[in-house]
Amino acid sequence: MRAVTNLTVHGIGETTRGLDPGEDRTWVSVAQFEQVMDAVAGRQDVRITFDDGNASDVEIALPRLVERGLRAEFFVLAGLLGEPGRLDSRGVCELLRAGMRIGSHGWAHRDWRTMDAGQAAEELSAAHNLLGQLVGEPVSRVAIPFGSYDRQVLRRLRQAGVTRAYTSDGGRARPDAWLQPRNSLSRDLDGGWISRVLGGGPSIPRRAAKLAMRLYKRVR
Repeated sequence: MRAVTNLTVHGIGETTRGLDPGEDRTWVSVAQFEQVMDAVAGRQDVRITFDDGNASDVEIALPRLVERGLRAEFFVLAGLLGEPGRLDSRGVCELLRAGMRIGSHGWAHRDWRTMDAGQAAEELSAAHNLLGQLVGEPVSRVAIPFGSYDRQVLRRLRQAGVTRAYTSDGGRARPDAWLQPRNSLSRDLDGGWISRVLGGGPSIPRRAAKLAMRLYKRVR
C-alpha cells in the first residue's frame, strides 16, 4: 500500500485578525502557497488539509486550488465561525460547492488534552452538530488542535464516532489509517522543504524518531 503525504495549511497572505502567540510561524505568503500547490498538482499521493477556518481559505486558497484541479479538506473551528478574519457559514458553503470537504477542528481551538467534560461536549459534539447542519451530512473527521493528543484524547475521539483523526506529527501515512500524521506549511518554507517533504522524505533515523514520538503520544 503506497504511503501518502498529508499537508496542513493555516493562514495565507496578509493577516486580517490578531494571531495567537506563535501562530505566525504557520502563516505563509501567497507565493509560498502557490509554490507548494504547483508541486503537488496531479499527485495522487498528497492530501491537502486546512486548519483554523481562516478567511484566507476562501479568499486566497480556494481559487488557486480550483485553478489547479486540486481538492482539499478544511477543518473548521465551529465556535469561531463569522468572527473577523475567519470563515463564516457562507464561506463553508462556498467551499462545499467547489467540491471541497469539511471537517471539524473543534469549537474554540482548545488543547484537547486539558479540556474538561463540558468543553469536550462542545469540542466533540456541538462542533460536529453545527458543522453537520451546514454541510447537510454528519461530520466525523477531525484535525486535532495543536497536534496535542494522548490516549485519553484518542479514546474520546473514538467514543465520539470520529472516523479519521489528523495530527501534526509529520512524516508519511498509510492511506487508510485512522490516525493520520501531517506536515505543516510554515513561514520559512522554501524549495528545500518541498523536496524533503514531497520527495524522498526524511532519513531512516528521523523516520524512526517520528514513529517513536507517535507511539509515545498514543500511550502517555
